[in-house]
Amino acid sequence: MSVRLGYEELQEEYYKNASKEQLETFPKMEMQETKNLDCYIYLHAPQNTRHLSQIDSKLLSLRRKVRKPISDWRVEKTRWVISNFPTQALAQEGDMSLDEYSDFMFTAVNNNDWKKVYKQQESLRKLMDKTKKVRIAGKGTDLTLEITGRRAINCAGEFNMPDGEVFTGPLENKTEGFVEFSYPALYGGREFHDVRLEFKKGKVVRATASKNEEALNEILNTDPGARILGELGIGNNFKINKFTKDILFDEKIGGTVHLALGSGYTETKSRNKSAIHWDMIKDLRTGGELYFDGKLVQKNGKWRIKL
Repeated sequence: MSVRLGYEELQEEYYKNASKEQLETFPKMEMQETKNLDCYIYLHAPQNTRHLSQIDSKLLSLRRKVRKPISDWRVEKTRWVISNFPTQALAQEGDMSLDEYSDFMFTAVNNNDWKKVYKQQESLRKLMDKTKKVRIAGKGTDLTLEITGRRAINCAGEFNMPDGEVFTGPLENKTEGFVEFSYPALYGGREFHDVRLEFKKGKVVRATASKNEEALNEILNTDPGARILGELGIGNNFKINKFTKDILFDEKIGGTVHLALGSGYTETKSRNKSAIHWDMIKDLRTGGELYFDGKLVQKNGKWRIKL
């Protein structure tokens, strides 16, 4: 067994003081360790969720790009699970006391029958596998994605905890339209408010935000794949009903969809490659609609089909 502890203060000092050569150096020892793991367990327990907020986003993107082979190996070739441990920082982000957050977290995670969730979501997965076009409509949003030939994945308590979503990989050159995200997007400890993306032929051609717009576009310029969608996910955990600024929970909110810019998952047959994978959430619970091949399947966050 190998235990690796991470400290926010050390991360911050590293990015403040590391040379370009150090940032570009691949961590060979960590890669060797990763290749010899049978199982990877990650517990997220931050004391400060904003410790990297003053670090240049270019440095964060560069380091993520260098480290990507390690994260890819863990996801694709190792048994893994990710979850949180309740801390004051996570509670404050969710506007809750520590006791309230602990109850919220354990309610979302401790589903007594994940097998039942899997069975319910399996009908959605099968439907998505047959679907060619997905349309997302709502406030400031009219976006069409093609998923023909891609594979949907049923997530029901095996990896992320909490779980409860079905996701797939959009065709890289077929996304058209625009989307206005409902909640702040978070990246490297920064918040990006009122993010709006316009797509043509699969690529983001215009990205705006009321906060950190310049940094938003810097991140999207990380590499060619960063402006292309790698994932369409449908949140289906209705025990999670509020935004907490933690993507592990927020992307699972029942009645929402999330779109990830950047790297796609090979199991969905996505071909998009990027150093980033950045999830952003569209809430469909107030006036939103979801269509599969022109058929309305969800309205105001409620399914119009039987799961």
